[in-house]
Amino acid sequence: MSIALLNLLLSIISLLTIVIFAWVIVSWLLAFNIINTRNTVVYQIVRALNGIIDPLVAPIRKVVPSLGGLDFSPVILLLALMFLRDWIVQIARGNLL
Repeated sequence: MSIALLNLLLSIISLLTIVIFAWVIVSWLLAFNIINTRNTVVYQIVRALNGIIDPLVAPIRKVVPSLGGLDFSPVILLLALMFLRDWIVQIARGNLL
């Protein structure tokens, strides 16, 4: 693989990680009624974040149910992204077995 493609994949993974953290924070703010989706800007942000993250966590939610109201699917997704990032770095270094 070319270095440019590997750098692009690493950049996408980094961006997804930031979006996941934003999605988690926004969901907490919504749960505690700190922000409200009646505001059109907030609604658009929530809709965009859900549109990006929900397709990624939906398969994880099918396998791992929420425990006591806690959703661990973002944590599992973050772990998978970290694994993928490390794997891509190993490919770039040529140390993959």
